[in-house]
Amino acid sequence: MDSFNDTTSTASLLATRRSGKGREMIAPGPDAGQLQAILHAAARVPDHGKLNPWRFVVIENRAAFAEALMAIYLASKPDAGRLEREAVTQFATQAPCLITIIASPKPSHIPLWEQELSVGAACQNLMLAAHAHGFVANWLTGWAAYDAQVLALLGGAAPERIAGFFFIGTQDKPLEERPRPDLSAVVSHWRG
Repeated sequence: MDSFNDTTSTASLLATRRSGKGREMIAPGPDAGQLQAILHAAARVPDHGKLNPWRFVVIENRAAFAEALMAIYLASKPDAGRLEREAVTQFATQAPCLITIIASPKPSHIPLWEQELSVGAACQNLMLAAHAHGFVANWLTGWAAYDAQVLALLGGAAPERIAGFFFIGTQDKPLEERPRPDLSAVVSHWRG
């Protein structure tokens, strides 16, 4: 399925989106055209002031990324054991496609909070666009998202921050539904 063109399909898209597990994703991932369309959709978000307070980094050389991530990890944890090292490598190389979204706030009269909300919207649009193209996506953070050296590796610098790592691919097994909130617990009505 490559696109949703009517209200029923859009409602279905929103109602059926689920996160997959990056470590369970297999090929294929998005081809160049699909990836371009996914990124285009991710950039079509509310953005007060037209600041583009986010950037997308497509990580193409996954082996080099794994090596660089491992070097950063071992610099702070030189005694890391085999399982920790395997987890770092798996994180960097899992799933066919990896995109990092970097929150890139701009000096502006637009409050930082509004810029951060736009970043979150870009993240969600990326997830929805991947689903619309028939893929599954996984939004992860972990230690690497909070490490200044990893941010620098990806071309960022404070006050920028990594909003997340987005793994995209084909799910290897059926997705399980996770518990969702009871709407009565999260919805209220204000009537003045």
